[in-house]
Amino acid sequence: MHVNHDSGAVAADPIGFDDFLKVDIRVGTIVSAEAYPEARKPAYKLLIDFGASIGLKKSSAQITENYAVEELAGRQVAAVVNFPPRQIGKFMSEVLTLGFADEAGAVMLFAPDRVVPNGSRLF
Repeated sequence: MHVNHDSGAVAADPIGFDDFLKVDIRVGTIVSAEAYPEARKPAYKLLIDFGASIGLKKSSAQITENYAVEELAGRQVAAVVNFPPRQIGKFMSEVLTLGFADEAGAVMLFAPDRVVPNGSRLF
């Protein structure tokens, strides 16, 4: 899967609402974060709590430009929780943590502007 970090990218082809509903995007709270120096591109290993129904999930996130590893625990993030796990080097990433590109193309995390219950689904 190619990820386009270009904020000026052309809009994707239209999809039906049923297609949107297939993508399960949930909010979780980062429990822990650690550097992932073995990654091909600079990244952190995140452990995210998505509440009782989904539980704790691991994610590799390329967010090193805008976030220090020490400031991530306790932060809420949004992630796709129903993609198959993906091997990122020696680490198995279970969810895709979501973000947007800043002016320089570095990732800024996507999160609610107020705390919501872990496991809340985007609609």
